[in-house]
Amino acid sequence: MAAVLLPPDEHLAETLRSVITTCGTLRVTLASEPTPGQGWLRASGLTAGAERLIAAEAARIEAGHGRAPRTDVAASRLLHHYLWSAGLLFSGPWYLTGQLPAIRPEDVWIEVATGDLMVRPTGSAPGGEAELRAAVAAHFAPVLDAFKPFVKRGPRALWGMATDDLVSGIWYLGKMRGEEEYAVRVAEAVLPGDTAPFPGAADFRRLAGTGGRSHLTRTRLGCCLYYAVEPPDACVTCPRTCDADRVRRLEA
Repeated sequence: MAAVLLPPDEHLAETLRSVITTCGTLRVTLASEPTPGQGWLRASGLTAGAERLIAAEAARIEAGHGRAPRTDVAASRLLHHYLWSAGLLFSGPWYLTGQLPAIRPEDVWIEVATGDLMVRPTGSAPGGEAELRAAVAAHFAPVLDAFKPFVKRGPRALWGMATDDLVSGIWYLGKMRGEEEYAVRVAEAVLPGDTAPFPGAADFRRLAGTGGRSHLTRTRLGCCLYYAVEPPDACVTCPRTCDADRVRRLEA
């Protein structure tokens, strides 16, 4: 029996295009066909395909940085990329319109050669912060399970990464729209703490800069291992990065 494809929600598609355009580092395209063809792996097939994707990520890191990463580093970098990107596919439209996309793992594909994502949402519905958390958690859970053997981290650390990437996506979208303060308030409402399976809060704070300036920041619950790819650099929100270094980098 042939599968029946739901017609795409054109309003949702337009909103997603706006999110993708606004967030310049979001490497996602909208699927125009039922499946994207050769060279793509469905996210619902990650349990069988994760090793292949991680090997491709390791090759990209080596080509770009001149050193071969450990398997857990390549796996962590790829997982971070997926969680941040997929999280924005949920939180971006919700942030802009209050509509929550319906995106299952089988609605997302990853290009093996590049790590880029393609998505085909099946619809949307209104929802609040709790509904956003539930939808993201349901999508993330099988992805985290698929990567767990390779990243060598336990459930709390994995869900800590999920928390960081959900917060980071909302924050980034707001900054790109020139409304960072508002985006921070939204992120703090989405993740105020004690919202299992997400183990922590958005927990933003303000740094005093020079010349009367101030900067919003937070400290990640877990490490994305970027420093292991490009030592001695670390993310500006990394637990390894002190406040003085954050201010210096933010004002550079």
